[in-house]
Amino acid sequence: MSLTSDLYDIAFIGHMCFDEVISYQGVPRVAPGSAVLCGALAAVRVGKRVMVVTRMAPRDQDILEPLTANGVTVHVIPSKETTYMKVVHPSADVDERQILQVRNAGMFSLAAMPEIPARRVHLAGITDQEFSLDFIAGLKQRGYRLSLDMQSFVRQVQPDHGSIAFLDVPKKQEIVRLLDTVKLDIVEAKVLTGTDDLEKAAVEIETWGCSEVVVTQAEGVLARAQGKTSYEKFSNRSVVGRTGRGDTTFAAYLARRLDHNVTDSMKFAAALVSIKMETPGPFNGTLDQVLARMQ
Repeated sequence: MSLTSDLYDIAFIGHMCFDEVISYQGVPRVAPGSAVLCGALAAVRVGKRVMVVTRMAPRDQDILEPLTANGVTVHVIPSKETTYMKVVHPSADVDERQILQVRNAGMFSLAAMPEIPARRVHLAGITDQEFSLDFIAGLKQRGYRLSLDMQSFVRQVQPDHGSIAFLDVPKKQEIVRLLDTVKLDIVEAKVLTGTDDLEKAAVEIETWGCSEVVVTQAEGVLARAQGKTSYEKFSNRSVVGRTGRGDTTFAAYLARRLDHNVTDSMKFAAALVSIKMETPGPFNGTLDQVLARMQ
């Protein structure tokens, strides 16, 4: 699929994947997934112009249909495999998850990247098998306004069995210093900073050189920007759509943040992801529904 020369609002870079979700006492299901899918659909469905750059096997093009059907421009970097993730919920606690990577599409390289005519570029990785510090630095040198989900480094694939371990990142400060905005969840925040106090974690990460930090947890989302902290609770009435919560929250925040302040963007993101969590799969609502939920 060819890219146009028009300016996009947000470009998402990351693996598309197959998600096999095995819910507690539920029926396993396999569906297109990934941070890119959840994020891009959230942004495009509230009116933003969105492009995606992904690595995957061309034989699995059908996985892109949810994106292209919603008007997202997709550039595929061919890979031998399409990433396949297995998510197991061993208990009724939706935040207790065992994650495995069964297949992997491989690392992104600067040489394979197309031009990205976008106001913001978000690195939406699933694991540490997508981006390197040099890749991020190269994008920064090209002048892009960058954001990154720290799960792209904290979620580390163990080579012997593919299970995901949540581990500290030795070059975390160098990575964060290259970013305009950084996203993480409470588990990743504790791994990186040693504290599960959202504000304390965000303040520490801020000192690493990124002026805007967004942290999600089960109950809501916190932002630390320009030296001020704000927090917004979620209003969801169920958690059947919990998978993709953080990816959707941050994409909604980025989409709104293009033209609004931090407080408004937080309210918007919390409203949108609350709607998303009440239905399985990526966000499938409308801008009007989100604005109504904000009230």
